Amino acid sequence: MTRAEPRLQRKLLSWLLGPLMLLLVLDTVAAYWTSQRFVNIAYDRALHEIAREIVLHVKAGSPQPRLELSQTAADILLMDADDRLFFRVDAGNGALLGGDDGLPPPSATPVHGRGSSNGNGNARFFESTLRGEPVRMVSARMPIDETAGAPVVHVQVAETLNKRSRLAWEVVASVVLPQLLLIVMAAMVVWLGVSRGLDPLKRLRHAVSDRSHLDLSPIDTHDVPGEVRPLVDEVNDLMARLGRTFDFQNRFVADAAHQLKTPVSGLKAQIELALRENDPDRVRHSLAQLYLSADRLSRLVRQLLSLARNEPGALDTVQLQPLDLNAFALEVSMEWVPHAIKRDIDLGFEGVEHPLVIDADRDRLRELINNLIDNAIRYSESGGRVTVRVAIAADGQYGLAISDDGPSIPVAERQRIFERFHRLLGTHEDGSGLGLAIVSEIATLHGARISLEEDVDGVGNTFSVFFPPRRDGGAAP
Repeated sequence: MTRAEPRLQRKLLSWLLGPLMLLLVLDTVAAYWTSQRFVNIAYDRALHEIAREIVLHVKAGSPQPRLELSQTAADILLMDADDRLFFRVDAGNGALLGGDDGLPPPSATPVHGRGSSNGNGNARFFESTLRGEPVRMVSARMPIDETAGAPVVHVQVAETLNKRSRLAWEVVASVVLPQLLLIVMAAMVVWLGVSRGLDPLKRLRHAVSDRSHLDLSPIDTHDVPGEVRPLVDEVNDLMARLGRTFDFQNRFVADAAHQLKTPVSGLKAQIELALRENDPDRVRHSLAQLYLSADRLSRLVRQLLSLARNEPGALDTVQLQPLDLNAFALEVSMEWVPHAIKRDIDLGFEGVEHPLVIDADRDRLRELINNLIDNAIRYSESGGRVTVRVAIAADGQYGLAISDDGPSIPVAERQRIFERFHRLLGTHEDGSGLGLAIVSEIATLHGARISLEEDVDGVGNTFSVFFPPRRDGGAAP
C-alpha cells in the first residue's frame, strides 16, 4: 500500500468518524446538563421538605417566634450518608432564631440569577459556597402554622453536592456508554467499508505499476469506480497520445535510418574515390559529384524533417490564421519563375478576382505549394507548361490545382503516389518519394482533401487540393 492510499483512507475516516465523535461530545454535554437539571429537581424537593420540617419546630412567642429543635431531632432531620446539611432560621425582622450562622442572612440570598423555584411557591433554589465547599441551597419564607396572621420566618437549608454529582454522572454514563459502543461498532464498520471501497484503487495502482514502460495500452475501466473513471479516461487519452507520438518518432527514426544509409554510403565512396585521384580534372569532377550528392542529401534531410513536423499528431501545434488563398498562391508561384525559366518551363497562374479566405498555417501552406510546383517543374519536359490555378469548386470549397505536362501517372498508382518513399518506375529525376507524402500530411492538417487526375488537355497530371472556406467568412489580413 502506498502512502497516498492510507492518506486518503485517513481522510475518509476522519470525515466520517469526526462528526460522530463531535456528536458524541455534544450529546454528552446535553446529557449532563439534562441529568443535572432532573437531579436538582428530585433532590430540591427533598431539600424543601427538610425546610418545611424545620419550620414545624418553630413556635410562636413574644416578642418573636422561637425555634424548639433539639440536637437529637436536628441530627435525625439532617442525617445523610453522602452529604452534609446546614440550616438557618431567621425571624421576619431578621433576627437569627437558630441554626448555622455560617449561612448568609436572608438579605444576602439571591433573588435573581441561577436560582429557581422548581414549582415550590416562593422557595428559591441556587448554588452557593459554604466554607469553601459548593452547596445547593433553598431559601423560603414560611408561616409557622396555618392560622391566619401567623408569624412568618425565613428558613434556609444547604446541602453539599456529592450524591447529586454522582447521580448525574450515572445518568450520563447510562446514556453515553451505549452510544459510545454504537460509535465504536460504527467506526469498525466504516473502517472496513472504506478499506473495501478502496480496493478498486489498489487494483488500479497495481494495473499501472506492474506494466512495462513500453506498454501504452489503455487501462481497463471495467472495475474502476465512477468517481475515478474520468481520471482514468484522461490517463488513457494521454497514453494514446504518447503512443502516437512514439510511433511518429519510431517511424521517423526508421525512415531516416533507411533513407540516409544509401546517400551517406555514396558520399563516403565518392570521397574515397576523390582521395585516390591525382588528376586535378578528375578531382574537380569528383567534387562536383560530391556537391550534387550533398545537395540531394540536404534535400532529403529537409524533407524528412518536414514530414516529421507535419505528422497528423502535430495538429495541436498548428496555428491556423485567416489567409487569402488566391493572393498567397500567386505570391508563392512568383518565387518559382526564375527556376521555371532555367528549366524552360512556361509557369502560369490563373486566379479569381476576389479573395478566397481559408484558415491556414502560412508556413505549411507555402511548403505544400512549393512541393507541388517543384514536382510539376521537375517532371515536366523542357518547353513544357505548368499552371497554378485557384478557383471555387462545385461543392463550394476553394480549390488549388497545379497542372503539368509530365508523364501521366497510371490510375493504379494514383493512391500510392502519396505514400512515403513511393516513386514511379521509369522516372529519371532525383527524388526520395517524400514530396507528395508531405503534401498529403499538410492537407490533412488543414482539413483539406487532395486528388490526382489527368490534365484537361490530356497531357500530364493535375494535383488538386480543396480547402474548406473560413467559417465566419471574414477577410484575410
